[in-house]
Amino acid sequence: MRSALSGRQRGVAVITALLLTTLAITIVASLFWQQQVQVRSIENQRLQLQKQWILRGAIDWARLILREDAKYSSIDTLDEPWSVPLSETRLDQYVENGRVDADVADAALSGSIIDAQSRYNLTNLSLNGIINPKEVLVFQRLLTNVHLNPALAQATADMMAASQPRQDASAPSNNNSRFMGLAQMDDLLAVPGFSAEILDKLREFIIFLPHATPINVNTAPAEVLAARIDTLSISDAIFLVANRKSASFRDIADFAQRLPGKSLSLSGNELAVATGYFLVNGKVRMSRAGLEVQALIERNGATNTRLIWVREN
Repeated sequence: MRSALSGRQRGVAVITALLLTTLAITIVASLFWQQQVQVRSIENQRLQLQKQWILRGAIDWARLILREDAKYSSIDTLDEPWSVPLSETRLDQYVENGRVDADVADAALSGSIIDAQSRYNLTNLSLNGIINPKEVLVFQRLLTNVHLNPALAQATADMMAASQPRQDASAPSNNNSRFMGLAQMDDLLAVPGFSAEILDKLREFIIFLPHATPINVNTAPAEVLAARIDTLSISDAIFLVANRKSASFRDIADFAQRLPGKSLSLSGNELAVATGYFLVNGKVRMSRAGLEVQALIERNGATNTRLIWVREN
């Protein structure tokens, strides 16, 4: 009996030891896993910060390019240095590999600058809660030119007006039912009739800018030109776009003279040959991760550029 009891006790002790060993291994493995997760998290944060700093440097460089452009040119065209995109370029081409972090050495940067006033500015649709019917017609023509429902123009103007405070004190207050303001492209999904597919078709043609702006005839696509000028057909606009490749428009008078048999009856605040707002697109690829941003820059002359916003895509 005593021998059997002793054997059972030794068996229990062995099992207990095995269980404790398994528990210890599990705890140690868990600690190592948590430590690995923390290390990876720190690495990801470091990579994210590095990517953000690289892109911020690229935006600063774009601002310098735009300021330099304004020193030597009074018009903005698609054959100027700012309009040449930067293809994917490895950053170690510009640093000494022996002195740079391995992740930075593996990084690549690409980007482009786009004339924001080559697109139709939706801010033109409504000011202080008052819809501009003429601008609604412009947006309707643009929607028609890109084969979308022109009724979306009035729906957009209505929501923009509803979201803006009226300066007219005699106007009835509508604060309790005011919508959130429209400020960026994705906000248009709140407008009845818009969808993600429609936005994808419109992204290259419309924009929200801080103030009402004219269209730059030197950079606008044919669809936007034909929408801005009601007497201009798409085929005529395509002809103008091809014509400006050989000789950019020096001023609006030059543009009017080259209109194919059409008269121009627009005011000076609807067309321009120079630009005050630019979009900067940047993409950095570093190690196993990438980051894309878009920034809006306002340029006032040759000495001043202002960053309006930066958004990660």
